[in-house]
Amino acid sequence: MPSDSLRWETLEFLKNSPKARITYDPYWSERGEDILAGYQDTLSLSSQSGVILEQLNSKITPNGVGLGFGSGQSSPGLTVSASPTGLKCAQNNTTNETPPLKLEQEQDPENVDDEICSPLPSPTFSLLSPEAMAMAGRIIMFEEETCQKAKTAFEDRQERQEKLVMAVASTESEQLNRFEEFMELKQRQECQSMRDMMDRETKESIGRQEKLKEEQRHRLKIQNLRLREVEQQRLREAEMERQRLVEGKERLRNLNSIQEEILQLNQLLEPSNQAPSATIGNYSTRGNQLCSQVSEVVRKTADGQYPSTEDMNVAERALHEMRNQIRLMQEEIAKAQEEEKKKELEESNRKQAELKTQQESQKKAEQLAKERAQKQGLQNNADETTLKLYRELQEHLSQCAQSVEELKSSKDAQAKRLRLELQKAAIIPINQISTNSGIQLREIFEQLDKLLSGGAVVSGGKSICSSHHPQGSDFVYYKVAERFVKQGEEAVSSHHESAFPIGMAASGIWQLHPRLGKLLLGHLHKNCPYAVPHYPQMKHGTSVEEYQRTLGYRVTDAGVEDQDCFLKRMSGMIRLYAAIIQQRWPFDSKQGLPAHGLSNGWRWLAQMLNMEPIADITATLLLDFLEVCGHALLKSYQGQFWKIFLLLKEQYLPRIEAVTSSDQMGSVSRLRVFLEKVLRERQIRPPKGELMPMFWRS
Repeated sequence: MPSDSLRWETLEFLKNSPKARITYDPYWSERGEDILAGYQDTLSLSSQSGVILEQLNSKITPNGVGLGFGSGQSSPGLTVSASPTGLKCAQNNTTNETPPLKLEQEQDPENVDDEICSPLPSPTFSLLSPEAMAMAGRIIMFEEETCQKAKTAFEDRQERQEKLVMAVASTESEQLNRFEEFMELKQRQECQSMRDMMDRETKESIGRQEKLKEEQRHRLKIQNLRLREVEQQRLREAEMERQRLVEGKERLRNLNSIQEEILQLNQLLEPSNQAPSATIGNYSTRGNQLCSQVSEVVRKTADGQYPSTEDMNVAERALHEMRNQIRLMQEEIAKAQEEEKKKELEESNRKQAELKTQQESQKKAEQLAKERAQKQGLQNNADETTLKLYRELQEHLSQCAQSVEELKSSKDAQAKRLRLELQKAAIIPINQISTNSGIQLREIFEQLDKLLSGGAVVSGGKSICSSHHPQGSDFVYYKVAERFVKQGEEAVSSHHESAFPIGMAASGIWQLHPRLGKLLLGHLHKNCPYAVPHYPQMKHGTSVEEYQRTLGYRVTDAGVEDQDCFLKRMSGMIRLYAAIIQQRWPFDSKQGLPAHGLSNGWRWLAQMLNMEPIADITATLLLDFLEVCGHALLKSYQGQFWKIFLLLKEQYLPRIEAVTSSDQMGSVSRLRVFLEKVLRERQIRPPKGELMPMFWRS
């Protein structure tokens, strides 16, 4: 073996040689590559590698490469057999004095390659020095050993790892089996405990059920005993109740007979039927008290109760006392009648004298008024025909009021109750008339028609009929007519469109019951004399308050109502009257002229224009009338209406302005604007709120 210094020289030579460019990769064997893979230069051996080749010559196989050396030379020649063809490469010997490594360094690598190798089909090798070859051999052997050790270590490690994985997998499998067995055991234990618990609960439940059944049977026995006792008690009470009802009904019949007799006797105590109230006032008061006592007893039976024995004793005592009162009263009446006849005769003579005086003064005043009106071209009042109708209506209204006075002033509890029920039946339906529903209006109309016809109607949950009292029919007619006019004062004055449904109902009732129409006109003329038209004159001896009432003002203890409130009420009643005369009930089976048709509106308008205007009143009423009824008058009278309309605009309106003060010109201005608009448009538009066919389906 060379010395250590020679080794370092060899390594230095290898480092500086072209072969040093080979990159060493320790993992070439694992990838299955050749040790010289990637090296592109021609492989060559140094000329000094003969020594190594001689040592290795004995180990080369016959088919391997043959090496030969010359004798007597320090650097023998080299012959390389690269293939079976026997191609060879010769190299001349160099001088003995030159060291092998130094010669190799001094030679040009390219020249050395040219000398060692000749162009052959297979690669040529140049021989290196023995030290280099030994180093290369060691490197190769070390790499092979290292690779073999690494492979052996890797295989051992892989085998250990596989054994470890198999052991872990086997352990995990055993643990999983043990866990599954444990869970299965636990589940079986839980199921068994659950079954045991359910069995215990089932036994306990069965025991409780048996106990409950036993208790239920015991309770049923007790309940059956109680039911039998209750049933026996009920039968005893039912028998007693039946006997009580029989006795109560008998007492009730006797009580009704007593009440009927007392009421009949009490009617004999009325002052209007027998004698002046001063004569029989005490008897009447006592009679009303007795009636109240009996009525109090009867009122107790209104809820289905029967009078007791004490109640019957009270009623019988009241009847006995009432008979005594009648007997005493009749005795006093006989005495008082003679004195009353004398006083009435004297009073009638005095009234006739006063009446003649008043008539004469009234005729003189009317004559003077007519003369003044003829001089001025207009009248101060309506014509005689209209005034005659006005007086007849007022007289008819007064007679109807007198006929119902007995019912209105009656102090009998039953009569009061009947009067109150009839009044409700007459007033409430009229108050419910609105512009919302035509079906409701038909129902109200049918109810009023039935009430006026004497049929029974339901009011306040009770059945009421006007035939239950002799004055019941007159009272209902009077109240219905009065309420229609009141609706004009109150409802129509605040809500102008309501004039049409109220007027439609009034017109339909008027058509079926003409008597109601007379009373309605009587109330209307009494509350609003301008609907005649009539301007009442102040009579001699009449107070200012009474005259204001005649003009339609409301006079109370606080004074006379405000002018605006007065005009508002008059406007409402005129609008109601205008709505009545132009409408006809659409469901009337009778075909013919309306009871109070549009011709009365034409007459009213003509007479208004023939009378002297009154400040603030005439302009207001003309505007209200034309707004409601103007369209219907224009359709009916056409050309004649335009003539009277021009007369109103050109001649009568200046007269209204002449009698109107500056602070009352509001109504005149509204009338002028309306007239100018109508003349400009040559039409009068239908009034707001007029009932259309769709209204009756709402």
